[in-house]
Amino acid sequence: MSIRILLSSGIFWALLAAALYTLSAATSKILVEDFHVLQILFFRQIVVLLSTLRSIVGNFPHSLYTQRPGLHALRLAGAFLALSCGIWAVAVLPFATAVTLSFSQVFFVALLARLFLGEVVSRRTFTAIGLGFFGVLIVMRPSSEGLSSLYALVPLLSGFGGAMAVISVRRLSQTESTATLLLYQSIFVGLLSGLPLIFLWQTPTLQQLPLLLAVGFIATLGQWAGIHALRLVEAHIVGVFEYVKLVYAETLGVLVFDEHSDRQTLIGASIIVVAAFYAMRLRARANGFGPPFSGGTAPRVTASTARDTGKPGSG
Repeated sequence: MSIRILLSSGIFWALLAAALYTLSAATSKILVEDFHVLQILFFRQIVVLLSTLRSIVGNFPHSLYTQRPGLHALRLAGAFLALSCGIWAVAVLPFATAVTLSFSQVFFVALLARLFLGEVVSRRTFTAIGLGFFGVLIVMRPSSEGLSSLYALVPLLSGFGGAMAVISVRRLSQTESTATLLLYQSIFVGLLSGLPLIFLWQTPTLQQLPLLLAVGFIATLGQWAGIHALRLVEAHIVGVFEYVKLVYAETLGVLVFDEHSDRQTLIGASIIVVAAFYAMRLRARANGFGPPFSGGTAPRVTASTARDTGKPGSG
């Protein structure tokens, strides 16, 4: 298979993954009119657990063993914050705005990697981070009276939580098996979202139940499409097509939710995309991948390393 065909195939799967993740978020936005955020997350985790059950059972009971319970706890806290706030964000903000602000995760990952992994962050990267957060501020509309809406902080919390999870996985993947990573997140995020449902539960109708399950099913398909893309091409190339989510989100916002982004949101989104792409390109060069769209063989990707791609709301 030629490099051109290989690259095109990887791009197809990357575009499909972005579309599926966006569709899952849009389905969540529809459901929050009738269900609590945690109930939607709980059903999502049920589907995720079922999809990973074969790997978990095949390695049981070894998948229970861990050398780093504290780091697992940090990862689980980050994953729960990212997933719950990700659903909350699309509930309280225009869909395209919520998706735009979720890309703050890229900048949080760079900062946390410097603080906790000791990775070298160049001046150019810091410039990209600063530019990215400037774009975030434009979308958030700060004024002398404060933010236009405190809800604009919710997707930032999601981005920070996602960055915590990414940094934790980078450490955990050195000693923990894929089955262990899958088991702990599937079960404990499910418990964190499920226990409050003693008080928050709303019994779904036969029409609503398939939609609740679809959130997890679509997200799982998106995750595996992303993994397939990463097996075909380098991570930094796949990362470029993450930003197609903004196009998908704007389209769904108009067609499904009758929401239209104003000029300020579009300007801020453009700045975020440029800054994030620049930061990602610098990181790719630092890791020895060369410039974007160069030829080469993609690294081997597993289910655990795929979670290390910085996707907003992944888990």
